[in-house]
Parts: sequence; structure tokens; C-alpha cells
Amino acid sequence: MSTLRAARTIWNGCNGRVSNLSMQKLLYLSHMLELGAGRDGLVSQNFEAWDYGPVEPGLYHYLKAYGSNYIPDVFSSSAYDENDPEYESISEVIRQLGDVPASKLVAITHWEEGAWSKHYIPGMRRVTIPDEDILEEYNLRAKGA
Repeated sequence: MSTLRAARTIWNGCNGRVSNLSMQKLLYLSHMLELGAGRDGLVSQNFEAWDYGPVEPGLYHYLKAYGSNYIPDVFSSSAYDENDPEYESISEVIRQLGDVPASKLVAITHWEEGAWSKHYIPGMRRVTIPDEDILEEYNLRAKGA
């Protein structure tokens, strides 16, 4: 699992037109699809339930200097390619949501039945969202809940 490799793949798929906030949400949703496919996910740390939704803290801190601006090409790792199973999940999320505004991505990940909602405590950080709950969210979404 390589968070930066997944982030590079998202960045490439969005043609570099992605902010830290959008990156976090696209990464979370891609991670969810990976779990739903029976794989290990995409992140090297757990997601946490922050005010604006799920966040992978290591990636957040790596990118926070760019604020709400588009992230420049700061990824030293290579992207997943079409032969990697992770690529499929990431490309599907980008195809469906890559050009959606960050505010809508926040609304999607704030779903009241979702994993973020189960663990969110206003103003708190370091509240882990377990992969088991992210997988449960995937299953609920897949059923159309």
C-alpha cells in the first residue's frame, strides 16, 4: 500500500487540477472501492474523521502547504498503471467524481450512514476510521442505502 503512489495516480487522473481537500476525498473513495474489491486498500495509515471528512493525516501534512490551491507535481513516486489492480478503483472514482467540486465531495463523504459519521467528533483529530467500517459503508452504498 502506497499512499503517495495512489495520490500520484489521482493527481495524474485529474491532470493536476486537484486540491488537498479533493485529493483526500478521492483517495478515501478509491480506498473504499479497493476494500470492496476484497483488496487491502490504498493507504499506509488509517483514515481519520476530521471536520471536513475522512483524512489520511500523512498525506494531509505532505500537501497542506498548498492550501485550497491545486497541488503542484510534488510526488516522487510513480503512479499505478493500467496493469495494477489499484488503478481500476482510482480511475473509476476519477471518472465519476474527478471534476466534482470539493464541497460536493465533502458532502458525499459526510453521508450519515457512512464510516466518517460513525466516528466523527466535532473539532477532534486522531479519531481513526477503521477499514472494517469503510468496507461496511461500501457495502451499504453498493446496496443503494
